Amino acid sequence: MVRTLGVAVVGFGWMGRVHTQAYRRLPHHYPQLAVRPELVTVAEEVPGRAEEAADVFGFRHTTRNWREVAADPRIHAVSITAPNFLHREIGVAMAEAGKHIWIEKPVGLTAEDATAVRDAVRKAGVQGTVGFNYRNAPAVSYARELIASGELGAVTHVRIRLLSDYAAHPDGALTWRYERARGGGGVLGDLASHGVDLARHLLGDITALAADTAVFIPERARPTGATAGHTLATGGALGPVENEDYVNCLLRFASGARGVLEASRVSVGEQNNYGFEVHGTKGAVFWDYRRMGELGVSRGTSYQDQPVSTVFVGPGHGEYAAFQPGAANAMGYDDLKVIEARAFLRSVAEGTPYGATLDDAVHSATVLDAMSRSAASGSWQNVG
Repeated sequence: MVRTLGVAVVGFGWMGRVHTQAYRRLPHHYPQLAVRPELVTVAEEVPGRAEEAADVFGFRHTTRNWREVAADPRIHAVSITAPNFLHREIGVAMAEAGKHIWIEKPVGLTAEDATAVRDAVRKAGVQGTVGFNYRNAPAVSYARELIASGELGAVTHVRIRLLSDYAAHPDGALTWRYERARGGGGVLGDLASHGVDLARHLLGDITALAADTAVFIPERARPTGATAGHTLATGGALGPVENEDYVNCLLRFASGARGVLEASRVSVGEQNNYGFEVHGTKGAVFWDYRRMGELGVSRGTSYQDQPVSTVFVGPGHGEYAAFQPGAANAMGYDDLKVIEARAFLRSVAEGTPYGATLDDAVHSATVLDAMSRSAASGSWQNVG
């Protein structure tokens, strides 16, 4: 028997909208799911946003104070899509109030923040899912299967890239994303956190690293009003960009593999150029997020001059069958969040974690903290 689960969304920028759409789509793609979300409350401090969300998506209640969500017994699960600096306070409060949480990465500003949320979830006995959405792509699931099965031999090295231009415009507004106290490590938390999660998801634990970071646009104009997404601003007083535009990092894995992770938010000409290349002693896999349904695969016994084939993922790969009936039909970003929402609600229904968890968030944040230490010291850092 399907039971209803009262849910709330805290923070209704773009990501809050994505979470809400995922909740609404869940019954379409996973009709056998044992719980069905009911949109109870949306919390957003910017005037008018919550009311607009209620009108469009059907939330029954709106508030500008997220603490009302924690106190509401009608709400059993909460999406936390507020800015990074609020993750710890809201996450801990919701867990202590007995709410299951689906929280966006990087879960605070530091590993200490992520650990605090994880520990609160453990103590409360609730479930916690984290927004590492790229691991949900069916092609990534297939790549992980090939690596784990030994089809590529022993993995020798990996290259992971997350290059974007969302902050490349010099007139980009100086929002919270560029402040150390509210945005944390800049591109480290925003993009490199995804890269670290993909690295661990595919290859296992990272044990040591050496990183270099840079700020290429040192000043931006302060916005004169509420912002959404990556707003441009002119005429406002200039202020300093306090966190990183770019990171490049060498990685060592517990398996003995080596890696390179590069992330940038100011790469002109690059729009969501995310992906990886994993090489082993017998083969390799190649994935580009912009061609999400394709995986380049090289395997066999040739070693030298061995060709690469393109595999179009289909119903046998990951969660693809919940969205399309045959290979090469396209999936998109929002589909990955539906998969994530399903993992969250399945965790709640069964009392067992599915998908990316707060343990994964702590591991990622620990690596990011080591990157910051390495960039500051100019030396290799052990992870953990």
